[in-house]
Amino acid sequence: MSYEYSEDGLVESATQEVLESLGWRVVTAWKKEILGPNGLLGRDSKSEVILKRYLLAALKSLNPGLLDKSYDEAVYKISEKAADKTLGQINKDKHDLLTKGVQVSFKDAKGATQTKRLRVFDFKDPLNNDFLAVRQFEVVGDMYNRRPDVVGFVNGIPLVFFELKAHHQDLEHAFADNLKDYKDTIPHILHCNAFIILSNGTDAKVGTVTSPYPYFLEWKRIEEDSEGVVSLDTLLRGTCDKTRLMDLFENFLLFDGDGAKPIKIMAKNHQYIGVNKVIN
Repeated sequence: MSYEYSEDGLVESATQEVLESLGWRVVTAWKKEILGPNGLLGRDSKSEVILKRYLLAALKSLNPGLLDKSYDEAVYKISEKAADKTLGQINKDKHDLLTKGVQVSFKDAKGATQTKRLRVFDFKDPLNNDFLAVRQFEVVGDMYNRRPDVVGFVNGIPLVFFELKAHHQDLEHAFADNLKDYKDTIPHILHCNAFIILSNGTDAKVGTVTSPYPYFLEWKRIEEDSEGVVSLDTLLRGTCDKTRLMDLFENFLLFDGDGAKPIKIMAKNHQYIGVNKVIN
């Protein structure tokens, strides 16, 4: 039996169908990705987790008129790894960078040094961003290679991480074994992460890079008056809809603590719906 028709593959396929219905492009990288600028994802190496092809295009579109070295500086700052920080610290730093903008310096026509913050995302018009989900995205770490089930990229940034299991496997297994392993072996795939989705096709929960398993929560409703349903479909439509995802990333994630282990908190389903109801 091919992977596509295995139980794990079927859950991935179901995820793909929903994401495509939400307007995402979805590709499978495993055994199909060719490296290089003309390859499937434009990566030069499988150690890269930022898709520079799409990031550069977004930076140039949202911040026109600069020299290439300014855009390259922004890409470097977003991609840069900090060996002396915890995953929580790095994620906090990257979140600030991605939501507030990346500061770059350049010489103006008179030779004076100028600074500017480059926007990475268009938060005002969420549809003016590039949404790409990659199945079986192989990542090379310092010592080990891993292949996450699905990674959701927005403008080349890996914002959403999916750990998907077969129907008979519980989600705590996905968290305790698989997700922990990814944090140990390829932590850089989570440096820029907004949130993590765990699902076996029936049950589905969402949490952050610092969430212990009990804090991975269900997302039962898309609208306040909709029926509460625990399902992968509901969670995906509630969090990965383009407008909702950008809103969640910009406004509904916060960090508690400035030390070595900041806690990243994501608004609960009812909090997100309630706040937006008041605002709108």
